Amino acid sequence: MNFYSTVQRGAGMGYKAVIFDLDGTLLNTLEDIAAAANRVLETMNMPTHPLEAYRLFVGNGMKTILTRILPEQQQKPSIIAEAVKCFQEDYSQHWNVKTSVYDGIEKMLDTLTEEGYPISILSNKPDNFTHQCVEQLLPKWTFWPLFGQRPDVPRKPDPQAALEITEKLNLKPSEILFVGDSSVDMKTASNAGLDGAGVLWGFRSEEELRNSGADYIIAHPRELITILKN
Repeated sequence: MNFYSTVQRGAGMGYKAVIFDLDGTLLNTLEDIAAAANRVLETMNMPTHPLEAYRLFVGNGMKTILTRILPEQQQKPSIIAEAVKCFQEDYSQHWNVKTSVYDGIEKMLDTLTEEGYPISILSNKPDNFTHQCVEQLLPKWTFWPLFGQRPDVPRKPDPQAALEITEKLNLKPSEILFVGDSSVDMKTASNAGLDGAGVLWGFRSEEELRNSGADYIIAHPRELITILKN
């Protein structure tokens, strides 16, 4: 699938910075999330889920993932809280067994840095895990601001954190491109007045990205550079 057949013209041009989602965009974290979540379910004597099911479970924050994987009749506050606690403990020990940087990401980040583009991260992964993942797997690049889900800030697709980043960068929303792999990311971009680029190597489908208002659809990280230079 080539660049010109997958990219749509966005509303705003002249981008000066990029905000990235983390899971499914920069890092392939799905297997470690699924493994940790399934171990939680096994511990709680509940049925587990296949790996592919987790593509739809993730994206809206840790508590939402743990709620979604529980049987409907077990989705009670106390049980959800127990599942979240168990997941935090397990994932903190096993988050990097299979998690890896997607192909092409490192070269793309090198180019962005060389070209002088500020790069930021906004994730719905808990803030401590977000920083841990970035510090260990993406240490060569400076992401600022770097935000995971913080207790006092609404999670994506609420625009508050994205707008906080635009303010810290001292840029207009129209000057920033938001890059992610899900409807949550595209809606975040729209809610904050940013253009959104949906990536096809992540957890969700092209159909979801288009239906949620992606301004661009890209199949390989190098296509992001083409968008910025256009």
